[in-house]
Amino acid sequence: MPMPNATLVEHFCTLFDSNYLPLGMALHQSLMTHAQPFQLWVLCMDELVEQQLQQLALPQVHLIPLHQIETPALRAIKPGRSRGEYCWTLTSFTFQAVFDRAPTAQRVTYLDADLFFFDNPRVLLQELAADKHVLFTEHAYAPEYDQSQTSGRFCVQFLTFKRTEPALTVMQWWQNRCLEWCFNRVEDGKFGDQKYLDEWSNLFSEDVQIVQQVEKTLAPWNVNFFAQKTLENLHPVFYHFHGLKIVSPKRVQLYCQYRIGQQGMLFYQAYIQVLEMNLQQLRKIGAPVPYFPPSNEVKEVLRRLKRSLMHETQFKTIA
Repeated sequence: MPMPNATLVEHFCTLFDSNYLPLGMALHQSLMTHAQPFQLWVLCMDELVEQQLQQLALPQVHLIPLHQIETPALRAIKPGRSRGEYCWTLTSFTFQAVFDRAPTAQRVTYLDADLFFFDNPRVLLQELAADKHVLFTEHAYAPEYDQSQTSGRFCVQFLTFKRTEPALTVMQWWQNRCLEWCFNRVEDGKFGDQKYLDEWSNLFSEDVQIVQQVEKTLAPWNVNFFAQKTLENLHPVFYHFHGLKIVSPKRVQLYCQYRIGQQGMLFYQAYIQVLEMNLQQLRKIGAPVPYFPPSNEVKEVLRRLKRSLMHETQFKTIA
């Protein structure tokens, strides 16, 4: 079989630590199904996930050890940020890391590790016009869940940079802002690495493109809204499984504080099947199931009960 033209291969990047490995594996599997030909570059946020990914040897995956991209500037701010905040800081640096390692890559798309594709990402990437250099997505909140003022109009979930000078200008601006300030709190119009994207349309209007097919970029904050709006079956390119957490070796929190409706549950059912297979694969290599136990069991039980009664949180027992 002939090798695909290098210019047609999509390059994706993501980052996660060992706690998010099962989700990262699900992302990879969805790309294997819907995104061929592609290469996935994973910034390994700890040594354990690097070792586990080496054991798994997932096809079309390339590992980037954390120390390889940590500049003196990044190392200087690292002690003052939580692990999550440091991950957010690093997101803007992943694109250049791929460009440096893949000379033929003409564009790189960052993906959150908790994305899962139900269709080819090129459906969205085709919106990146020849005269535009950066593609990014809105949260597309349902009105009742609108957090644009705090979390931002745009979501760092699916974000593309071309290998061009205008794209590099946007990228470096973002990197500098994240080095200056990137914390898990709202402060002076900033929030993490994400609220900075709200400024792009004004600062770089000639170079950036906003994805228009918002009904194809689903998440718990909008899936039920689009289901009720269209009155038809939803066909997303991806679903963002925000808030999904493995809370014990046999239990998963699917979502929290949202109403997702019947159509939304179909996406979770498909995702859980993949997640269970991934956990079995991890057990085969002797890796423990990573999970996030509640910090206070009594309070957590009460919160779960309240949310379950309100149908805003759903848990699932897994194999």
